[in-house]
Amino acid sequence: MSVFGDLGLLTRATWVLMREGIVTALPAESEPPIIKRLKQVARLVERRHAQQESQQENLARALHRLGPGWVKFGQFLATRPDIVGAAIARDLELLQDRVEPFSRAEARAMVEATLGEPVETIFEEFGPAVNAASIAQVHRATVQEPDGLRRAVAVKVIRPGVRERFARELRMAHTAARLVTRRVPASRRLRLEEIVAELERSARREMDLRLEAAAFSEMTDNTEGDPDFHLPAIDWQRSGRDCMTMDWVDGIKLSDMEAVRDAGHDGPKLARTLIQSFLRHALRDGFFHADMHPGNLFIAPNSDIVAVDLGITGRLKRAERRYLAEILYGFIQRDYRRVAEVHFEAGYVPPTQDVAAFAQALRAVGEPIYGRSAQEVSMGNLLTLLFEITDMFDMATRPELLLLQKTMVVVEGVARKLDPSFNMWEVAEPVLRPEVTRLIGPSAKLEEAGEGLVALGQLARQAPELARRAQRLSDEIDRATAEGIRLDAPTIAAIGSAEARASRSGRVALWVIAVAAVWVAIAASG
Repeated sequence: MSVFGDLGLLTRATWVLMREGIVTALPAESEPPIIKRLKQVARLVERRHAQQESQQENLARALHRLGPGWVKFGQFLATRPDIVGAAIARDLELLQDRVEPFSRAEARAMVEATLGEPVETIFEEFGPAVNAASIAQVHRATVQEPDGLRRAVAVKVIRPGVRERFARELRMAHTAARLVTRRVPASRRLRLEEIVAELERSARREMDLRLEAAAFSEMTDNTEGDPDFHLPAIDWQRSGRDCMTMDWVDGIKLSDMEAVRDAGHDGPKLARTLIQSFLRHALRDGFFHADMHPGNLFIAPNSDIVAVDLGITGRLKRAERRYLAEILYGFIQRDYRRVAEVHFEAGYVPPTQDVAAFAQALRAVGEPIYGRSAQEVSMGNLLTLLFEITDMFDMATRPELLLLQKTMVVVEGVARKLDPSFNMWEVAEPVLRPEVTRLIGPSAKLEEAGEGLVALGQLARQAPELARRAQRLSDEIDRATAEGIRLDAPTIAAIGSAEARASRSGRVALWVIAVAAVWVAIAASG
């Protein structure tokens, strides 16, 4: 698509956001002049009842009007409160990815193209869609085993044409990020172009079901032997890029709390299992389900929790896990100086900041905890406050920690619905204590020392090549210093011509945006 197509999509998106009252609801604090002007226009064109409806309703309506790619974009931004703000992130967390299913005939065609055989050969039965989302939908099917037994399975199938549609919308997002970054200097600290690139990588991973199947396999290996938690097994022979087959889950969705209670399941026990499982995955394994909302969790007849939909996962390296363990342990011990030092040691806070001042700010987060009961203290909200404080000290954005914090808030909320008297810290302690010991205790120091020796050995093996490269670089610098860097007349002329073209392109782009905006406004009013 040309730049004109991208700008057309961007203009339509801006129009929809203005109509649904999203633009006028943007926070006024430190807003640049361009946003002030955009709000003035938005007040003239927004729907009459937009201000009377909730921000969540307006946001959901706007994103659904723009298309399933935008719904997915909104869900992604829910994990980045550092970009959109905590209030908007909370609204986006509740955004439901529900769209009309595509036909069973199209699903069959996708399965056959992926697996290279007729559906009748692969499955004994292939039923209609039971759940549809923006990227894929799920069908119930049955397979016949060699011993003659029939087994129910769930078949997840990629939506036809979804990759092309996402590619168009991502190009538009790249265009918008570049324009905003250039025209609004205050936005540069948000690194919008990097955020769009991160979204693009996430979407590509989610649209290759082989990767999701691998995530199921990895987490199944990690959780083997864990109490009361498991995942459906993957049928690798009936899975590929565009379809994934797994065991059918017989159970009650955790989103149906009334049905869970009516079935006689123990709410407090389920809450304990949910929290302890999530903490094990994050701290012990460094690999966790990052979309653990109630619709992705089932309660099996034996009260096991069964997780599905691993399209979004999070990873924590050993350094991040140690950081998280020391922070939680430091807050429990009220050792704010140590918590501050951990931030500096990890490189999360610039060395130009003051450790004592940072420790004082952390005290402002931690001390209110000790005047309240454990039932009132949320670990997820504690991390939220922590990240707000660290932002004041120019802490670099850590997407993996924000994803963890967002997931923890969701999981904790589900646990409190299962058990209103839920005590997060008491339930977490049996998992936290051994993991803290493992990550920051004597054995961890020995492991880190061993890793350091391995790294030193690798550096020693590379030393001769590094020395040769350094010598070549030194020779090149000496030559440039002695002879100078000369530009001939054609090179100078080419540089001048390129600068002139860039200036003209910038003016043309601005005129295109203006004309497109007028055209869309006229079309919409007509």
